[in-house]
Amino acid sequence: MKLFLLNILLAISWLALTGSAALLNFLAGFAIGYVALAATRGRLRGDSYFRRLPHALGLLLFFLGEVVVSGLRATREVLSPVRRSRPKIIRVPLAIRDPYQILTLVQLISLTPGTLVLDISPQQDALYIHTMFVDDADAFRREVRDGFERRIKEVLS
Repeated sequence: MKLFLLNILLAISWLALTGSAALLNFLAGFAIGYVALAATRGRLRGDSYFRRLPHALGLLLFFLGEVVVSGLRATREVLSPVRRSRPKIIRVPLAIRDPYQILTLVQLISLTPGTLVLDISPQQDALYIHTMFVDDADAFRREVRDGFERRIKEVLS
């Protein structure tokens, strides 16, 4: 966490040096700060930062892709006279057990259009997810496990 805050401080310093407070300039400063911190990795403690940040960016990109695809699918469903939805409630077993990882998974699934986590099992080993578009429940379980759950585990463990 300290290295992340140091990276943000380097990005803010970059903004001050360049005199432009644009988002793209901040991201450039963040990338330059990341490279600078990676170059001094041997002197700094916190190698997990250098492992987690790329995974966190991968999770963010994956989530944004899922939001766009699901949003387009839901929009087509609403605007089309033909109903293609096949709503189901599916029990999805969890491989993760950490409460923060489960919370992150629940939030990301619920923020994706067309899906909503209805409940978590009392043992916290499964989620009950309502989804609008599913043909194969096992394929949906694999998508959750290999998509969101795997990436969350890489970032938060």
